[in-house]
Amino acid sequence: MNQFFTILIGTGAKRHLTGKLGTAVHGCAALVALAVIYTTTIKYVDLYVMMVVFLSAMLALLFLSVSAGPKGREDRPSILDWILVVASIVVGIYFFIESGRIAERITLLYPLEISDLLAASVLLALTIEATRRTVGFGLTSVVLVFVVYNLLGHSLPGALGFREVSYNHFLDIMMFTSDGLFGVPLRVAATYAFLFVMFGTFLAKAGGAEFFYNLASALAGRRTGGPAKISVISSGLYGTMSGSPTSDVVTTGSVTIPIMQRLGYSKPLSGSVEVAASTGGSLLPPVMGSAAFIMAEYTGIAYRDIAIAGIVPALLYFLCVYAQVHLRSQKLGLKGLSRDETPALPDTLRNGGLFILPLVALSGALVMGYSPTFVAVIATGVVLLVATVRRSTRMGPKAIWDALAVTTLRMVSVVAACAAAGLVIGGISMTGLGGKFADLVYLMAGDSAFIALFISALLAIILGMGMPTPSAFILGAVLVGPTLLEMDFSLLQSNMFILYFAVLSAMTPPVAVAAFAASAIAEARPLEIAVGAVKLAITAFIVPFAFVYGEGLLLVGSWMDITVSCISAIIGVLLLSIAAEGFWREKLTRYPRIGFGLAGLLFIMPSWWAVGIASICVVLSVIATPHLRIHKYNIPA
Repeated sequence: MNQFFTILIGTGAKRHLTGKLGTAVHGCAALVALAVIYTTTIKYVDLYVMMVVFLSAMLALLFLSVSAGPKGREDRPSILDWILVVASIVVGIYFFIESGRIAERITLLYPLEISDLLAASVLLALTIEATRRTVGFGLTSVVLVFVVYNLLGHSLPGALGFREVSYNHFLDIMMFTSDGLFGVPLRVAATYAFLFVMFGTFLAKAGGAEFFYNLASALAGRRTGGPAKISVISSGLYGTMSGSPTSDVVTTGSVTIPIMQRLGYSKPLSGSVEVAASTGGSLLPPVMGSAAFIMAEYTGIAYRDIAIAGIVPALLYFLCVYAQVHLRSQKLGLKGLSRDETPALPDTLRNGGLFILPLVALSGALVMGYSPTFVAVIATGVVLLVATVRRSTRMGPKAIWDALAVTTLRMVSVVAACAAAGLVIGGISMTGLGGKFADLVYLMAGDSAFIALFISALLAIILGMGMPTPSAFILGAVLVGPTLLEMDFSLLQSNMFILYFAVLSAMTPPVAVAAFAASAIAEARPLEIAVGAVKLAITAFIVPFAFVYGEGLLLVGSWMDITVSCISAIIGVLLLSIAAEGFWREKLTRYPRIGFGLAGLLFIMPSWWAVGIASICVVLSVIATPHLRIHKYNIPA
């Protein structure tokens, strides 16, 4: 089974190029980063031209830096790779030269020339191959299904059929407009997402990642379950900058997982803690990963409003994971690190406390309403200023050049996924499948908003299996977003709901990509890690239902509603954590555990009657548990 899923999500191997070729690729990657900074902040460039050049350069770098398969050569590209590199550059040059004519022509009215069809066909094939190498079977198969559906779907009977779309028509929409390949996902990848990944890269290179780990260690390292709590805090802080649960697992997990195992945590548990914490990082403001930027671009909601709305749900997520880690550690008798193994908090703040300033600057600029592009550049500038204070963190020209190159190379897989998602979105728009799918969901759900939400959540998780969060979100938003809007949920509620489950797909079995990444470090079965991570983050699967039924958790509404919703949800999360672990100082019997679980669910639901019933459940559960009646205990903060 594990071998099957490994093949299912298998991708090409990342190359470690050395010598002159490595230097050349490194330099070209840095130049791409400088070009993105220039075109997004200094000089306005026609958006279509910018997208064409950007995609061409990223595809060329991708074929040089990622092999064709898991067992491909990691030291140098093959002949096929060089052919694909040349094709990427030639196609980019062609579209760049012809961009003026393309901008002036009327789509579907002026016929495409033979050279247009050839260049567009090559670019389509290059995008699909790039997706296969970086993302694997999941998204690639979705793209291919939609391409076939666009070209042959007219022969299907019933509602799934549509008016015939010729190959020329298909390429015209997909490659020569902003509704297909060069649509919202790729625009976000080339602007907001790229610049925020650059911010995270510079912060890590300057020593910010090490500071946040030391800060987490100083705050929680010596407490019960200290290593796991370090993982929760540090992975969350790093994850909000990286925006990728998988890369977060690999980066922070390589440190935290061995420490947890050394102090008695089982292999599956250590992996589960890291996966749960890393996945939550993509939901934690102020950055929230690239999917949140796509949400802002797609919906028109200001990114600042999305980040503010995401604060409470994200904190509830980490409260649940932290509380369960504490209870599990108590149940297993796991201690924290010794004083010699953890840094002192004053020393940690003295040595790296200035790295908090970039996050403060970033958050402040977002709240003041500046554009995400401007915010990312300013925050990166603050990182460089902070790094100059100490010689050990100072970034010279070489370090800055390296950080620019690393940013670009980290983005190649995101760009491929976003380009592929653009193809799917264009196909959905072209065939009207979005409206048909919304009608289907509405038909299945009837008048039940809960069933519609459940179907939407399930679809977002299925779409996210084996593919990046941005792709999963945009597909879910296009397919089921209209249905939720018809149910009278607001635009923010609907899309935040889809975003949550798109992120959670990274750790949800059976294809939990973050769990597969952790399994190599923890030396445990991926499925076992994924199941454990879902249990630790159980609140994350419930809170989205709560904030679509009441916007208080999204900080929307009156202060009274917001306060009541937040306090009630905090109590509910803690009770759910107790029920999930079946432990509170001592092991709970079946009925008190069920009572605490039911009470937790009801406390999270925003209604007075639910709170009343929940309170009765808590009282009955305490009465049924003798040791809770005798002693006074505090739920861990």
